[in-house]
Amino acid sequence: MLRYLATRLVGYAGVILFGVTFIFFLPRFLPSDPVEAMLGKIQSQGQYMEESQVEALRASLTDAFGLQGSLIDQYGRFLKRILVTGDFGPSLAMYPTPVNELIRNSLPWTFGLLLSTVLIAWVVGNAVGLIVGTRPHWRISRVLEGVAIVVYPIPYYVLGLVLSIFLSYVWPIFPLSTSVQGEPWTWAFAGSVVYNSFLPAASIVLVTFGWWLLSMRALSAAVAEEEFVTYARLKGVGEGRLLFGYVFRNALLPQVTFLALQLGLMFNGSIICEILFAYPGVGNLIYTAVIQGDYNLLMGTVATSIIAVATATLLVDLVYPLIDPRIRFK
Repeated sequence: MLRYLATRLVGYAGVILFGVTFIFFLPRFLPSDPVEAMLGKIQSQGQYMEESQVEALRASLTDAFGLQGSLIDQYGRFLKRILVTGDFGPSLAMYPTPVNELIRNSLPWTFGLLLSTVLIAWVVGNAVGLIVGTRPHWRISRVLEGVAIVVYPIPYYVLGLVLSIFLSYVWPIFPLSTSVQGEPWTWAFAGSVVYNSFLPAASIVLVTFGWWLLSMRALSAAVAEEEFVTYARLKGVGEGRLLFGYVFRNALLPQVTFLALQLGLMFNGSIICEILFAYPGVGNLIYTAVIQGDYNLLMGTVATSIIAVATATLLVDLVYPLIDPRIRFK
């Protein structure tokens, strides 16, 4: 078991190291310079500064954004800040607000959206897929399968755009952009969050629901033809126990593996939907960082996203042997 755990932890650390290394070098190839952009922003406000003051401010901003020294020196300080102190420095776009504070305020929105959509799509998709796969002759099964085939290939942002056009513009039922009202931790606030989150959540749930339905349909149909299911049916096992105790239990195991593989794609989908609907999550911060050329904010948000997805995948990988008795910690 220790060897299994050590192998997974080494892979987990390697994924995070590769990801943070990539996001460190990528912004530095962008044409924008955060220091010069900040200086231009200050000077555009009509504040006159002498040349010596400009140089002093440039040096201060260069140090604040971790741009002093060579790339190797910057990379070493960057890893130290992330792995030891967890400090991403100040944001350029919202200077001098720390990046950690911006991420801390946005993470609950992204996690809430992603967690709710993952649970709804996974549970409902697998439950409906089981019925479609084991009862293919039912008319409702054929209708649901057809809907899943149509919806599944549609990208998140395309479906989100269609939903916003019809449900926000043609029929103004939901808002075009997120505008939460009410005091935090009140029923009015919770209702406003659900109301504003419906369209981005629906665009993610509908697409992923189609995938889980189709995959469970194929798996349950295959398991239902296995010899151990036929043998149990001949022994007189009831249909309910046969469906849930034999077919569903065995067909569900690969879906747990698919869930770990789909977490990254679903996280990307939630980020795109956040940008489309101006949802106050990590996706909006990433969009702001790219537009403003904010190195610290971009590195902080993407690094946090990589760590979150890698951690969730690791947890699923560690829990899977406990779900499937055929897997052992080897």
